[in-house]
Amino acid sequence: MTLMTVRPMASGSDPFSFEELLDALDELDAPGFRAEVIRGSIVLSPWSKGYYRRVMRAVLEQLEPRLPDGHEIELAPFLYVFPGEERAYGPDIHAAPREAFETTSNRLDGEALSFVAELTSASTRDDDLTDKVLVYGRAGIPVYLVLDMQEEQATVFWTPSPTKGYESHCTRPFGEKLPIPAPFDCTLDTDGFRAPAADQDQNTAS
Repeated sequence: MTLMTVRPMASGSDPFSFEELLDALDELDAPGFRAEVIRGSIVLSPWSKGYYRRVMRAVLEQLEPRLPDGHEIELAPFLYVFPGEERAYGPDIHAAPREAFETTSNRLDGEALSFVAELTSASTRDDDLTDKVLVYGRAGIPVYLVLDMQEEQATVFWTPSPTKGYESHCTRPFGEKLPIPAPFDCTLDTDGFRAPAADQDQNTAS
């Protein structure tokens, strides 16, 4: 389940600014949940299932050798901010130039990203496939990968557009190879991305 705060009110009918929402994130105490700012609200979603780690490691290990010079790919949670869109996301997998991490701030520059991937849950799937497609694309992030863990398929978006989000995309079911465009220019083998056999019956409902 996703827990979403209704957009808080600063005084009277004035809503909190984006900066005030970010400050609220810093003070938030919500163990077991990931917090993001989406459409003027703080959105809390549960942490990933155990087998997601296997999938994330597989993505990292396949793409890391293809990173642009000076870029690093991470699984560790970091908050990337997009002030023009009033969004702040904590992607599952993210790559950026090394210098993007050389800051004492916990708010990293979203436009510095060279790659981002999200693994959906039932609670995050709509935002991963709609809001984040637009925001990541309009920010100029070259490649956005969505691993739809409910439908068991992978979609890669590329050719970022300032109006549409992305101009191009390709979808493959888990088990097939997915082409990953520049700056990676490789294929992603999605074999082994499905849920453990014991969880198959519950996968679409969680």
